Amino acid sequence: MSNRVLVAYASKYGSTAEIAEAIGQAMQGAGLRVDVLKADAVGDLTPYGAVVLGSAVYAGKWRPEAVRFLESREAELAQRPGWLFSSGPTGKGDPVERLGGWRFPKAQQPIADRISPRDIAVFHGSLDTKKLGFAEKRIIKVVEAKIGDYRDWDAIRTWASGIKLALSG
Repeated sequence: MSNRVLVAYASKYGSTAEIAEAIGQAMQGAGLRVDVLKADAVGDLTPYGAVVLGSAVYAGKWRPEAVRFLESREAELAQRPGWLFSSGPTGKGDPVERLGGWRFPKAQQPIADRISPRDIAVFHGSLDTKKLGFAEKRIIKVVEAKIGDYRDWDAIRTWASGIKLALSG
């Protein structure tokens, strides 16, 4: 197996991109070379021995570029170890509980089942109203989303360290 790992992500306002960067940094070393790229900027997967794919979540859905990556590369993803992550819920407490047990977009679950990721994680996200448009601000008000940065960097690094251990062990 190649020692190169791809961390691909889809992010609307940058919060998920920062999570992907933190995952990439935590995985560096132990003989691994990690590339962190936007999902829609990834070319050939051949050099990669493993893939981590993540997306921001809005209304229970992944960003379109992450969905396209997953759908168009299903066969390649099934041939190598993979991990999936989502970011989005804000507030305190377990992110999966905050999402009512949601772990992965229902529409893409059959693909996830076929590629058999080693783990699917959900991380808290960040919500900065200065970055939102008028319509988004109204939706945030209606759903009473918590404003602020709720990302748990220790949980993110611990998850990434587990991937590093699995790939280098």
